[in-house]
Amino acid sequence: MQSAVIGFPRVGKLRELKFASEKYFRGEIDREKLLEIAKGLRKEHWEWQKRTGVQYISSNDFSFYDNMLDTAVLLNVVPERYKKLKLNEMDTYFAMARGYQGKAGDAPALAMKKWFNTNYHYLVPEVEKDTQIKLSGNKPFEEYLEAKNAGIQTKPVLIGAFTFLKLAKYQRNKTANDYIDSIVKAFKEILKKFDDLGAEWIQFDEPALVTDLTKEDICLFETLYNQILENKGKLKVLLQTYFGDVRDCYDNIVTLNFDGIGLDFLEGKHTKTLVEKHGFPKEKVLFAGLVNGKNIWKCSYEKTIVTLSDLKKYANRIVLSTSCSLLHVPYTLENENILKDEVKQYFSFALEKLQELQEISVLTECDNYKEQKAYVDNKKIFEQQRFFQNAEVRQQVAALSEKDFIRQPEHAIRLNVQKKVLELPILPTTTIGSFPQTQEVKKNRSNYRKGEIDKNAYDNKIYAFIKECIEKQEQIGLDVLVHGEYERNDMVEFFGENLAGYVFTDKAWVQSYGTRCVKPPIIFGDVKRIAPITVEYSAYAQSLTKKPVKGMLTGPVTILNWSFPREDISLKEMAYQIGIAIKEEVHDLEKAGIRIIQIDEAALKEKLPIRKSDWYSEYLDWAIPAFRLCHSSVKPETQIHTHMCYSEFNDIIKDIDNMDADVISFEASRSKLTILDAIQESNFETEVGPGVYDIHSPRVPSVEEIVEVLKRMLVKIDKEKLWVNPDCGLKTRGIQETDASLKNLVEATNIVRNQL
Repeated sequence: MQSAVIGFPRVGKLRELKFASEKYFRGEIDREKLLEIAKGLRKEHWEWQKRTGVQYISSNDFSFYDNMLDTAVLLNVVPERYKKLKLNEMDTYFAMARGYQGKAGDAPALAMKKWFNTNYHYLVPEVEKDTQIKLSGNKPFEEYLEAKNAGIQTKPVLIGAFTFLKLAKYQRNKTANDYIDSIVKAFKEILKKFDDLGAEWIQFDEPALVTDLTKEDICLFETLYNQILENKGKLKVLLQTYFGDVRDCYDNIVTLNFDGIGLDFLEGKHTKTLVEKHGFPKEKVLFAGLVNGKNIWKCSYEKTIVTLSDLKKYANRIVLSTSCSLLHVPYTLENENILKDEVKQYFSFALEKLQELQEISVLTECDNYKEQKAYVDNKKIFEQQRFFQNAEVRQQVAALSEKDFIRQPEHAIRLNVQKKVLELPILPTTTIGSFPQTQEVKKNRSNYRKGEIDKNAYDNKIYAFIKECIEKQEQIGLDVLVHGEYERNDMVEFFGENLAGYVFTDKAWVQSYGTRCVKPPIIFGDVKRIAPITVEYSAYAQSLTKKPVKGMLTGPVTILNWSFPREDISLKEMAYQIGIAIKEEVHDLEKAGIRIIQIDEAALKEKLPIRKSDWYSEYLDWAIPAFRLCHSSVKPETQIHTHMCYSEFNDIIKDIDNMDADVISFEASRSKLTILDAIQESNFETEVGPGVYDIHSPRVPSVEEIVEVLKRMLVKIDKEKLWVNPDCGLKTRGIQETDASLKNLVEATNIVRNQL
């Protein structure tokens, strides 16, 4: 059986692309050097796949920032504000991704959103009224030839026309239907070019097909591909779906002129049933997504081979594939030195998944596959005792009752109590939590991890950073302060390190967006708080000022969603275990005199099922209660905040209000404050702080810009309910730009206060 990889991680085994890109941004290397490093990475990734026997290797899955952004540039969807900068091609590309502020002008970045139900973020293409969609780039063709010249035949990968049009943002009442002819023409040209270059297959990624589709959506998809596939020459076209099943359009896609169809048999709950019920065209190749591209546990060879055997009854030709791109898992276990062998044996990262593809492919052709060493060794892993269990934790979860999820008194009464206790002005100013992580901060953490300094020396440095941070915030004039989070490497990994039940890696980086990589901890057993985690640092910060300092915690849903979860118990069970641990931390912060406690749920929407029909039965029915569990028993005068970012929350705005926090801050600037309408229309009870400027861009917002943003907010939000804050934490920003932005934020707020 042949095998395929939908896409491969691109930042490098040791984040080489991240570091090279950041050097380019700083002017430390030129464009040619950056291109040279990228070319080396691509070659290495293709060769790894070839060595492990993958027949369908992807090209154009590489990106300097994001594949949706690449597709926008390829199709000439470049907003006018970037063209006016008159930068070179690469710098225009990065201006779209990061924003630009310099001699050439000022241009905010494109909006950033979650990529379906993952922790990856994509850039939202902006189709302006004068945009002409057309083929205007060479990247996919150059990378295909690059691989071919290296002796590797690849299948070029592109975001499909349907998904691109569905995710794009339009101006002046335009819709996707207005661009059918132009995008069809562009995709036909793409097929013709690849056919001329000698490509055998091309892959069109269409994950939008696993969403809730209307009749109009299906009509759009059919209209696009009936035309695109009219004259594809000798080139074979693979329609690739992932992150779910295609229950709304299975009959439609199997009748179109695709040569192969890629289906997700892991997250696609109904995929196997669809194939069994409706059959599969004999002339087409079924690319069966059975090796998990989103989690890091080893694949069960037994279950996979049984599924493949069943599918052979319906499909004449099957190619074993990953369930989605391997972009969402770390590179390799080879560099993991802190994981014990007895733990490491359960895991499979991107390179190891290539080996799994090879071994399963071979086993499916063996009559005595159950006797083969690869099969026997794999089966043993799944039969042995795997997870550490904690009877006390499981009992605590089982004993939870309705009262554990309801805070008293009701919100309106608490609000009056808190206003008297906190005595904050209207439009209170604050930040989301973290401050810039300087080299000195990182060095302190590194020295401690290496054993070069002891805990006392480490903490003394942390206290010095906190003191400086509090003084800076008071000088700037913020109303509610934070301690800066200098003890934290990551908002989830930090908490995982202080909870029983987690294991950690040292180089298992996963791309979140652009050059931003995260190292998700792994939930290996039952989760329990061992000791207070943040209390000492928060209490010290509060002792330095009369202004309230927020205690900063990460919520249970975000800790779960930004970890690699177990597969033997439910997400609900894990969320409640973590919720109990965070609840204990909340109580200790309250006892230490912390009057405002922020429990971040940045990733609340991340595991929200793609289909709305599954939202409550499979997710919100436990995700919202898991958050409420953390704060249900605090005093009325303790103000609970939460924060959410880079997702569209309009559809679940009522559920967010039902989290029963006292204040919620949202990412809003990159999404052009669209959440304001939902807040107004839903009669949102919770006080809100929509972000007034984008922290994922290095540009500094002007005072006038923030004044205008606040005035727009005040049209939709009562002045007594509005907070003023950046979009997100500031740890990735530089000190100078952070200071300048916050000073402008405070000055703008004072101007608006005086006008009120």
